[in-house]
Amino acid sequence: MTDQSTNPWKRFWEHGGFWRALLLAAVYYGLYQLMGLLVGWVFGDTGSPARGEAGGPADVLIATALPIVLASILLVVFALSLGWLKELFGPQPVRGRGWMWVAIAVVLSINVSALLSIDYDKAGAALVAAWLFTGLFVGFAEEVLTRGYVVNLMRKAGHGEIAVAMASAGIFAALHIGNVFTSDQGLATTLQQVVYTFFFGFCMYLALRVTGNLIWPILLHATTDPTLFLHGGDPVSNVFGLWAAFSTYLIVVAGVVLLIVFIVSERRRAKNEGPAHAALHLA
Repeated sequence: MTDQSTNPWKRFWEHGGFWRALLLAAVYYGLYQLMGLLVGWVFGDTGSPARGEAGGPADVLIATALPIVLASILLVVFALSLGWLKELFGPQPVRGRGWMWVAIAVVLSINVSALLSIDYDKAGAALVAAWLFTGLFVGFAEEVLTRGYVVNLMRKAGHGEIAVAMASAGIFAALHIGNVFTSDQGLATTLQQVVYTFFFGFCMYLALRVTGNLIWPILLHATTDPTLFLHGGDPVSNVFGLWAAFSTYLIVVAGVVLLIVFIVSERRRAKNEGPAHAALHLA
């Protein structure tokens, strides 16, 4: 799967591998944080609603959306430099199985629960629209990076899908460790968030597998952050909100069960394909 191109830049990335995926994620994270600092320097300290600080629609668009929009542009430019847009957004070479739809159902049910238990009058149309816009770019950037680039780089190096899934979910979770330094949420909350994001990332990997296209986990992720932020900020006490209120635990429990099923399924598939393919799929 390696490229014989004479372009050193493209040849370097075409070899793939975990450490290249980790390098890319680290560079992305650093640039994203830098853009956040630059946005703060240009526009002043507006506060970041995504980090639990008070703010209106303008604060959401400037402090939260603008850095992620700029990061999304960088990810697209990177793909163009390698000629990977078709690889990232084309049909997936490894398809999923029917049980993987459970991951989509769990995440989607939580998002619908959150949507049905938001005080829209209190939040206001402008804030809702700002969060929906922001969520679209959050979903795009984070999924392109971890379910796009990381998955692609791992597969290019010949790793099996167990390793691909673990790298994708693990790097996604690791990106949230920095929240302990960039917010006031504390170590315990950050560790809980890391565990949640690992299993959420694994669910997004399953969504990628079963739908066969990166666009679907992007859209699913894009509906998650804004609905949960709006629900957390302006909730309505009704029966629908119970599911969203326990979203962290639901994702972790579902993720653990699905991970066990996934590992058993992938090992069985490798065994059925014979010794010649076992090493590839168990790597």
